[in-house]
Formats: sequence, structure tokens, C-alpha cells
Amino acid sequence: MWDLPDKYDFLDELIEHDLRYKKEAYIFVLDSLRATIENLQEARHVTGKELSQSCRRCALELYGPLARTVLDYWGIKSTEDFGEIVFNLIEARQLTKTEQDSKEDFKDVFDFEEAFEKNYPWGKVT
Repeated sequence: MWDLPDKYDFLDELIEHDLRYKKEAYIFVLDSLRATIENLQEARHVTGKELSQSCRRCALELYGPLARTVLDYWGIKSTEDFGEIVFNLIEARQLTKTEQDSKEDFKDVFDFEEAFEKNYPWGKVT
């Protein structure tokens, strides 16, 4: 198992309350959010759709054809799971939201089979 930095200790309590996702899932979403923010031209709020697309890009860059398998192992099976993770982080006061933000923003942003298998960017994965 990975030796994770102490800065993620807050996740232990969060995971005790919601067993659906592994610690790595939360760290992955936070890292994907960081990547999105770093690529913005100016500081602004990131939407659920933008974060979901960033998670897709990061998963493909990091794990290639195994992206869907890795995400599934962590408990992430759809873009709705990105939203659940984000709102768990909001509840834990690690992220903030606007009044317009909702879990619905993450619903059906893309289909995992399409994004990670059928339309795999470097050729068809069988």
C-alpha cells in the first residue's frame, strides 16, 4: 500500500462515515481539481462538469488502459461518484461550494464504458 502524506489524515474520519470510496479516490479527485485550477487562465469556480472531465483526463494520463479498472477499485463507477466524493469533501470542510452547486452537476457527464474503453484515445481497448 502507498505511504500517504499526513496532509490526508482528515480522510480517515471521512472514510469511516462513507465506506463506498477508498482514500485514493479522494486524493485522486483533489489532485484532478488541482490540475484543473492550475490550467485556468484566471482564478474562478470549477464546475462539476469541468472537474469530471479533468478526472477523466487525469485517469487516462496516469493509468492508460487501466483507468476504469483503477477507478472501479477505488469505488468510482460513474461521474456521479465524483460528485459524491466532492460533496463528502465539502461536508468535511475541505472544499467549498456555491449555492448553485449540486450533486446533479456530476450526473451523466460521460459514460465510463464510452470514455475509458470504446473511445479510448490511443486505440480501441479490448
